[in-house]
Amino acid sequence: MLVLTRKVNEEIKIGSDITIKIITTSDNQVKIGFEAPKNIQILRGEVYEKIKESTIEASKSLTNPSLNLDKYKINKKV
Repeated sequence: MLVLTRKVNEEIKIGSDITIKIITTSDNQVKIGFEAPKNIQILRGEVYEKIKESTIEASKSLTNPSLNLDKYKINKKV
């Protein structure tokens, strides 16, 4: 892990198209801003973990052999 010390209004660059800027600091809180292309998703860590857990649970239900999807099949008459 890279650990950097930054002051208010200082930036960190990731590649040529991502900028992280320190907006304010107070007590034990830091407000940061991100500039990145729209195609790059930026999530808080706890939100990312929740999405990851949900995705894992959803994929388990798709591979669960006890799951019966027969009622969702469409019967076509020829």
